[in-house]
Amino acid sequence: MSAHSHTLEHAKEQVKLTPKREAVLNALLMTEKACSAYELIDFCKAKLDLSFSAMSIYRILDFLKEQQLVHKLEVANKYVACAHISCDHQHGAPQFLICESCDKVKEIHIEQSINDALKDNIAKAGYTLKSPQLELTGLCENCSE
Repeated sequence: MSAHSHTLEHAKEQVKLTPKREAVLNALLMTEKACSAYELIDFCKAKLDLSFSAMSIYRILDFLKEQQLVHKLEVANKYVACAHISCDHQHGAPQFLICESCDKVKEIHIEQSINDALKDNIAKAGYTLKSPQLELTGLCENCSE
């Protein structure tokens, strides 16, 4: 069984996925990059021969996000499959490294001490942290060569 198939099977064990939800998650796993809702619609049509309305895709993405199977990259307004779907334990605050050239995304996690320091600095500035998710842009190994 491929890593992609294993990840999808694990997600199906965690949450009841309708065929359409499974198809959208599968599309995100297949693309291996961040996609907008409209890019997912195009990908599903071209690669999976499935048609989705924008409203339907957004509802499915909201469900998958609530189930922690996908993450929304707020700055880019794109979605990416969670890199830790097949893990059985909780992870810390996600940090996304986004290639500005090819849109490849790598999910890593911030050490709790760093997250705590960020929260303290934010509180000192008079703000309340809404989400500890960080999104950083740069170039991946392939694009920086």
